Amino acid sequence: MKIAVFGGTRGVGAEAVRQALARGWRCRVLARSADRVPELPGVEVVVGDVLDPEAVGRTLYDCDGAVIALGQTRRNPPRLCSEGTRVIVDAMQQQGVPRVVAISAMGVGDSYAQVSVVFRLLIRTLMKELMMDKERLERILRYSDRDWVVVRPGRLTHRPARGQWRAGTDRETGAGSVSRADVATFLLDQLSEDRYLRQTPYITG
Repeated sequence: MKIAVFGGTRGVGAEAVRQALARGWRCRVLARSADRVPELPGVEVVVGDVLDPEAVGRTLYDCDGAVIALGQTRRNPPRLCSEGTRVIVDAMQQQGVPRVVAISAMGVGDSYAQVSVVFRLLIRTLMKELMMDKERLERILRYSDRDWVVVRPGRLTHRPARGQWRAGTDRETGAGSVSRADVATFLLDQLSEDRYLRQTPYITG
């Protein structure tokens, strides 16, 4: 399999690249600079911005699927996740790339009740803009014609992969911590499995 990875320079995205290579897949990663992506066999880097349709199109060319693991930093535009997703979906339609898996967060949309009272307060205050952007990201995919899965992880940690987690689409399971490595495994699985197709499964420890 050959996949395009957006947000592959850090966090879950970087872990997804590493694990995809271990599966024997090839990756094309869009990055603002080539030195942000390790030189590894099977990895091709496209230098550019996720808001640039031309760069996104080159990243998606001849790929079987896409991973969206965009994150918000102080240097990024406030709507990077959603606007970047819009550009990616448009390019996927033009390139004929069928499947996309994206990272959102527990607490977004109908998973609001699954997070703690403290986290709900953060959603309404300090994290309001970030969570609203994740909601817009989900909406763009939901109304697209692509085969999509939106993965909502709990609190992300740097712990090693355990290979064990709770995942599903019920809204009774509370959010807990989960390693980025386990989320990356679950994320890549969704590129070839249909169990959660056009759904928003959570994953938590």
